[in-house]
Amino acid sequence: MDDPMNTNVTITAKGQMTVPKVLRDQLQIKPGDKCYAWVRGGELIIIPRNKPLGDLAGFLGSPPVEKAIAPEEPHQAMAEGAVDRYLGAQSSADDA
Repeated sequence: MDDPMNTNVTITAKGQMTVPKVLRDQLQIKPGDKCYAWVRGGELIIIPRNKPLGDLAGFLGSPPVEKAIAPEEPHQAMAEGAVDRYLGAQSSADDA
């Protein structure tokens, strides 16, 4: 198996990139899946939204408590809140 740490991607003229198969397999992502993406320290960070909140919680910090969670979409609402909170913290750190 290829080493995913040494995988190169190319950005197209439309600003798109293809996630190599070795990475798609490792992350268990498929066509149509959604991802969160942001820049941190000059690096592009992409997190698949197909992961349960428990898998993201350690990476993003404590789950937020300030947002209400829709009963039909608890994982999505919690994950989005966690990302919003993380990005807010990063923005505050960049302003300091």
